[in-house]
Amino acid sequence: MKTNIGRASTGSLRGTAEWASKVPLATAAFWLAKIIATTVGEVGGNLVSMDSGLGYLQATAVLGTLFVALAAVQVVVRRFHPAVYWSTIVASTTAGTTLADYVTRSIGLGYAGGSILLFALVLASLVSWWWTIGRVAADDIAGRRAEVFYWVTITFSQTLGTALGDWFADSAGFGYSGSALIFGSALLLLLLLHYRRAVNGVILFWAAFILTRPLGAVVGNFFDKPVDHGGLALGRPTLTFVMLCLMIASLILFPTRAKLLRDMKPSPVN
Repeated sequence: MKTNIGRASTGSLRGTAEWASKVPLATAAFWLAKIIATTVGEVGGNLVSMDSGLGYLQATAVLGTLFVALAAVQVVVRRFHPAVYWSTIVASTTAGTTLADYVTRSIGLGYAGGSILLFALVLASLVSWWWTIGRVAADDIAGRRAEVFYWVTITFSQTLGTALGDWFADSAGFGYSGSALIFGSALLLLLLLHYRRAVNGVILFWAAFILTRPLGAVVGNFFDKPVDHGGLALGRPTLTFVMLCLMIASLILFPTRAKLLRDMKPSPVN
């Protein structure tokens, strides 16, 4: 049954109907907004955990609560709403920033240990998704169970991306610019594989989703970290506001739209 998604229009053929996915198509506009959102999340997470003095655990509790509330709204609504979806993405990447910092720094797993743990959680989420539903999707989410798995996987991947960014920039010694070059090159490789159709599209989507997070993280850290740490020491409140405005502008200029899914079963029109 497809009662969990909004019907976009009734198909012209008898016995067919078109339904809109609850998430946007993975177009260039999507990836542009995603990268900006990860930068917002990195700077915003640091703003809440560091500048406000809450600390990583308390900040994660606050931001995690906000994310869960927005994710619940996103799952309940019957069609794709860009404002709801992208607000949930920003909340997930912001909460992922503070959660990753708590796991790698406060608990003491370190960037390598935290990255390995979080990567295992991403894999566990994807395997559970496939085991429960029979398929793993990217931009054609067509039911509440699939959407719950989608957001769980996103949360783990956002958190993993933060840990990866810190690992490469700090522990591995590549710095912010070097790490941005590495992750940017990896994304270009994924783009090449996409155009050559050499790898399954769903695998490429989730690989790109993970890798855009550390790219945005190192860019955000470059802007807001102290000069003696290789950053520009820009104020986090102002930087967060500017990046949010930039993200909103990108979504207005390059709107993201949901994918239409065809249902071959008869669907009554009310």
